[in-house]
Amino acid sequence: MPGTTTAASRRAGGLSRLPRLAGRPFAPGGANRWTVLVVLCVSLLLVAVDATVLHVAVPAVTEDLRPSAPQLLWIVDSYPLVCASLLILFGTLGDRVGRRRVLLCGYALFGAASALAALAHNPGMLVAARALLGAGGAMIMPATLSLLRAVFPDRRERAFAIGVWSAVAAVGAAVGPLLGGLLLEHFWWGSVFLVNVPLMLAALPLARLLLPESSGDGRGPWDVLGAVLAAAGLFGVVYGVQRIGGGEEVLSTVTLVPLVLGAVLLWLFVRRQRTRSYPLVDLRLFTRPAFATSVGCIVLAMLALVGLELIAAQYLQLVLGLSPLRTGLRLLPLTFAAMAAGLAGARLLRRFGPRAMVVTGFCLTAAAVLLLTGMGESDDAPLLAGGFVLLGLGLETTLFAAYESMLGEAPHEQAGGAAAIGETSYQLGAGLGIALLGTVMNAAYAPGPRAVHAVPEPFRDAAGHSLGEAYDIAARLGGAPGEALRTAARTAFVHGLHVTLLVSAGLLLLGALAGLRLPRRTECSDARERP
Repeated sequence: MPGTTTAASRRAGGLSRLPRLAGRPFAPGGANRWTVLVVLCVSLLLVAVDATVLHVAVPAVTEDLRPSAPQLLWIVDSYPLVCASLLILFGTLGDRVGRRRVLLCGYALFGAASALAALAHNPGMLVAARALLGAGGAMIMPATLSLLRAVFPDRRERAFAIGVWSAVAAVGAAVGPLLGGLLLEHFWWGSVFLVNVPLMLAALPLARLLLPESSGDGRGPWDVLGAVLAAAGLFGVVYGVQRIGGGEEVLSTVTLVPLVLGAVLLWLFVRRQRTRSYPLVDLRLFTRPAFATSVGCIVLAMLALVGLELIAAQYLQLVLGLSPLRTGLRLLPLTFAAMAAGLAGARLLRRFGPRAMVVTGFCLTAAAVLLLTGMGESDDAPLLAGGFVLLGLGLETTLFAAYESMLGEAPHEQAGGAAAIGETSYQLGAGLGIALLGTVMNAAYAPGPRAVHAVPEPFRDAAGHSLGEAYDIAARLGGAPGEALRTAARTAFVHGLHVTLLVSAGLLLLGALAGLRLPRRTECSDARERP
């Protein structure tokens, strides 16, 4: 009968839009959703570890491959640069062709690129491998978050899942240097990449079997030109920001041209999305205060976290003289505090709401930063541990509530695009943190070593670039001039650290004010949203 046929077709259409597990419809909220969460978190852990594992291997890579200064910069920066540039492209592609499909392609590319990096015998090969790793990471990161959005339609359960997801991201970023240090003590530098290969070989069949397929509504063509504009624009902006963070002059051609060109391409991307019937990213999401504010809070939180972690690592190694492994161990309180905040986030969200969580998180982080201004030229382990614990609690509280609010505002069919926006803001905040706080640090540090009149002027100018360079020059000079330069540079670095921490505290308090725009409460009921 016509009525029966119509009802059946509607039911079939509803099933076709459900996530699919191994070719069969997958009911969101099913019992195996927790298995899916485990698989997705393991995926994210590998990507997060790889983002920081190379940091401790740079001296070994430099000694073996002998890269030039620009080549070394590209070896370090190509991974985050390519990853940030391609997040929107692959996030929206997952909405179109299937998020699991993009995730599996990301696994394969990540594993192959890891093998290529481990076997690299020249700098160019390692740069190419790191760029491919960035492309694989850009496939994996938004897919994990958008699949969580699909598999956990109940907002209360999704809040817990996002808490676990964000805690795993914090663990991965901190475990990277530790894992790298352990591997370098026993193996060659390529082992930091080779460890990914067997893990990805195991993850591919498991993910194919256990993860559900999920996509958007499939309406309209995928905007290829828009995706290219977004990727090229983000590449230019992130590259320019990274160059500023590396000490390049803002008005130099190599910095200014990519920045301006990237900004123009992003403007063209935004203009194009506003005129299309089926845009890659629905920019109307930014008219929702909760979505726009959440994105801004993610940028500010990452700006503080990455800039402070970088400066703290330099302080621990260059001022206190700790090894890379001991430096990683000193940063563990931050990681454990972030894990605890992430796991408790869902319960806190239900009780206090996103506004209170974000504002409190920023205030805790600002308090941690102000406490850490007590760092001096001698080791104060209890103060450092207390400051890092507060830092981990505050930042993870902020990031959790911001991510949950952002995803909660996005429709199911745009989950990949929303996740890509969140991850792009994460990466952009990290780049801005290195650039902005690094610039403040250099401005406060440079006058110190340049004021040591016992040292010839060319050496003073070079010593003003960084503490590591000042130490090298002091060792070459030797005697009283060398010792005077070393002491002045160390004192200037600690002064610069204090100035940077105060600037960071001001930015964090601005973030707390911005968080007041978030809703007081969210709807975390047992009723499930329709996918």
